[in-house]
Amino acid sequence: IGTMFKKKLRENMVFKIVNTQKALIDISECIEWYEKQYKGLGKRFYQALQRRYKTIRQNPYFQIRHEGVRCLPLETFPYMIHFIVEEERKRIVVLGVVSSHRDPKTWKERTDENR
Repeated sequence: IGTMFKKKLRENMVFKIVNTQKALIDISECIEWYEKQYKGLGKRFYQALQRRYKTIRQNPYFQIRHEGVRCLPLETFPYMIHFIVEEERKRIVVLGVVSSHRDPKTWKERTDENR
């Protein structure tokens, strides 16, 4: 009974991930850029992103960086996933997948656009 209860609780806590149009563009550009650098690297970037999405789905309450925007870095790649949690809708809205070397204004502007 305990295992079944834990599984059901876990299922209820999982959030759906929704990418904004700008986030989709970010992802596409990253994959394309990495693939040009080295064959297969774009695929590795995408796989790293998917692993982090799984982490976020299961535990979306990471550090808030700016006005409710949370961030989680990708493993291996110098990128941060910037997202907000819509708890009542059980969803996570990805605002961008931005290089950690870029000006922070990039994702702050997106935050303002999505409010």
